[in-house]
Amino acid sequence: MTSSIVKTTCPYCGVGCGVDAKLENGNLIAVSGTTDHPANYGKLCVKGSSLHETVDHEGRMLTPMLHGQPTDWDTSLAYVSDKIKAIVAEHGPDAFAFYVSGQILTEDYYVANKLIKGFIGTANIDTNSRLCMASAVVAHKRAFGTDTVPGNYDDLNHADLVILTGSNLAWAHPIVYQRLANAKKQNPSLQVVVIDPRKTASCDIADLHLPLKPGSDAFLFNGLAHHLIAHNKLDDSFLANHCNGLEAIQQAVINQTSEQTAQDCDLTEDQINHFYSLFANNERVVTLFSQGINQSSSGVDKGNAIINCHLLTGKIGKPGSAPFSITGQPNAMGGREVGGLANQLAAHMDFKKPEHIDRVARFWNATNMAKNEGLKAVDMFDAVADGRIKAIWIMATNPVVSMPDADRIKAALQSCDLVIVSDSQAMTDTSQYADVCFPATTWAEKDGTVTNSERFISRQRGYLLPPGDAKHDWQAICEVAKRLGFEEAFNYENSADIFREHAALSGFENDDERDFDISLLSQISNAEYHNLTPIQWPVNTRHPNGRSRFFDDGRFYTADKKANLIAVQPRLPTYTPNSGQVTLNTGRIRDQWHTMTRTGKSARLLEHIASPTVQIHPETARQQAIANNALVKLSDRGISYIARAEITESVRADSLFIPMHWNDMFASHARANSLVRPISDALSGQPEFKHSPVTITPLVAQWQGWLMTNETFTPDSDLEWFRTPLANCTLWELISEQRLPDMAWLRTQFSDMDDWVHLQDTEGRYLSAAGFKNNRLCVVLMSEPDLPEMDRNWLKAQIGTEFETKSDRLRLLAGVPADPASQTGRTVCSCYQVGEQTIINAIINGEADSVESLGALLKCGTNCGSCIPELRALTLEHQAKETAA
Repeated sequence: MTSSIVKTTCPYCGVGCGVDAKLENGNLIAVSGTTDHPANYGKLCVKGSSLHETVDHEGRMLTPMLHGQPTDWDTSLAYVSDKIKAIVAEHGPDAFAFYVSGQILTEDYYVANKLIKGFIGTANIDTNSRLCMASAVVAHKRAFGTDTVPGNYDDLNHADLVILTGSNLAWAHPIVYQRLANAKKQNPSLQVVVIDPRKTASCDIADLHLPLKPGSDAFLFNGLAHHLIAHNKLDDSFLANHCNGLEAIQQAVINQTSEQTAQDCDLTEDQINHFYSLFANNERVVTLFSQGINQSSSGVDKGNAIINCHLLTGKIGKPGSAPFSITGQPNAMGGREVGGLANQLAAHMDFKKPEHIDRVARFWNATNMAKNEGLKAVDMFDAVADGRIKAIWIMATNPVVSMPDADRIKAALQSCDLVIVSDSQAMTDTSQYADVCFPATTWAEKDGTVTNSERFISRQRGYLLPPGDAKHDWQAICEVAKRLGFEEAFNYENSADIFREHAALSGFENDDERDFDISLLSQISNAEYHNLTPIQWPVNTRHPNGRSRFFDDGRFYTADKKANLIAVQPRLPTYTPNSGQVTLNTGRIRDQWHTMTRTGKSARLLEHIASPTVQIHPETARQQAIANNALVKLSDRGISYIARAEITESVRADSLFIPMHWNDMFASHARANSLVRPISDALSGQPEFKHSPVTITPLVAQWQGWLMTNETFTPDSDLEWFRTPLANCTLWELISEQRLPDMAWLRTQFSDMDDWVHLQDTEGRYLSAAGFKNNRLCVVLMSEPDLPEMDRNWLKAQIGTEFETKSDRLRLLAGVPADPASQTGRTVCSCYQVGEQTIINAIINGEADSVESLGALLKCGTNCGSCIPELRALTLEHQAKETAA
């Protein structure tokens, strides 16, 4: 047996954690955090810790597909290139588009951008990063002159105050959150403020939570600017020497008093003044912002309102002081570096500067250089819908789920002349509408680089052979480029060739004019590229070992080298709820990622939250007569979303929250973004995912139940359903508004069972049944008017087990073990598979009385730490019950 460790990088969020992949005989058997990687120092969240569970070939696309039929690469490439040639010849370059992803590697991004902007001649390339951080990009460029993230994760260790705004860091970026939690543990005087309409898991370490009115963030930070000016808390020297626009800011915020801000944000003046005093009186402040700021019709202004406060006080470019946009995807930063957005050129150059267009064209020897910005994501799919774009190549993303007004995206693709999809998975919501599908490599097979939120470039190494005929994305792009007649410009032998060219362009005629410069890496050998260790850009003659912070010298990338204070006029979301509606907020949950094409392959990642939910305030639930865990329907514009109610005071009474991840592969009606209206920030093009008016009503079912089986099952069209893949079977949650289940239906669905046991009441409203094949349990159905109780972990362990006696078989119909002490309950700690009931029993029995003692006893909370807020809540809840008793 041969064993080895390959150092690579996690493919999930923008934290960019280093991963040690453990191989035995060429197979990936385990992963762990890389102890010396600067992003995570050995830590991994539960998603990263489960990566080895997602690399099997089940469901993979293994061969090119043409009109739904398998084909070979030569045939599919010839078809695609001939169609693109014809479409461009007849309708012009703007009739073609790329829609790519923050999941692809920098090298993939680079060649896609080069092909379309330099040789086809259009800038119609955009990315799902538009949905993530486009507003932060524009805010950076307006303030700093370029898209520069000034700080790094280490600033959390030096800060006196950390503000989390529009970020549930504990769930969306768990490793950075644990770094912050540890910094607070080491320095108890460190203050943490969470600004979020919801009380999220991140509030577990918060000294102050501001549950502001949804969308009112710019009012809050303009009010902070007013406070800083009124109380003379400015850095006068920094402003005089390094900033423009002070007078305009003073005028813009003159009426944004604490009293007015409290009214605008639906907070108390005491809350407002407490926050403002913390910012004003602490020297080292990090404001970490993410999608709650960016995903707004005024997201750019919100970002600049935050940056303004740091510039006014000089809290930038110093250890522990920075406005910090933390990205959602593993290579959203790499995409920005190569110009992967429609309004960018490569290497942080800009369409607004003709000399930049000329420079890139000369470097590429481009034959047909694009001269103008292309269409951003929402506008791009509008152009597909109305026929301006005749061909679109979608790569490593699932826009039928992730885009706003997602049903319209589906209709647009159905009407498009040519839809090309590159994906590792054979079946996604988007690939169903493709004319051509290219099988792509995925994590553990892909080989290249990614850049994380703090500008560290890391290697993602390929160590598993691609299955079937799968190719790297850059290879597929280059093959098409060659067939379009551009062979010389795309004749790369490997990803190192592409990286060297990318690095050379970053330094081409730069002279320190642009922040992004990794030209010192442009001459590295293949071996040096293979062994490249994480390094923080820029990497050039001035900064040969990288640069940890920008603007420590007070020099920005504007014409006069000064930062710009941007006068912001706050405004609320575009669409406000009508009478009878509430505001819908969407976002991530702890154990899932994007549209679940990878995380949905890991059974344990579906154990914490197994099906879509709607978080609803108790008062809203009372008004609508909705009980906890009851089925509800969200509706708007004829579109529905069906899930179960989670009644909680963590959301405001005017708001709901639903997860963004579920799709038609996992639920009948749970594509969250189908409810989101396609309104975007006018400057960034980033959609307003956080503020959609919806109606919520109870869904009355004739029956609902659990179906667990290791057999193939397809729900009838009149059933609502949620599907949860488990390690050895699949769990279906079934709901019918029309009819009751019966044994005839069940026997038809599973006709190869050779024996059944069942219990049913005379009215047919309660049915429990188990089906066997060769004495082995293959099917269990439990249905009632309300959702039956069932111990999932116990019952799944019975699937595939032999049961010879009728008495043993009948016991299965209870859905729970005979001994209540062996029930584990729903999973709280996914890393170590620790259930809620196990935790509660430990607390009640006096075996544990704190997060730390639970960790020592059960190991829960000792790996990624994502479950610690929930462990703390359970401890406090059941200790209080014991005290009251």
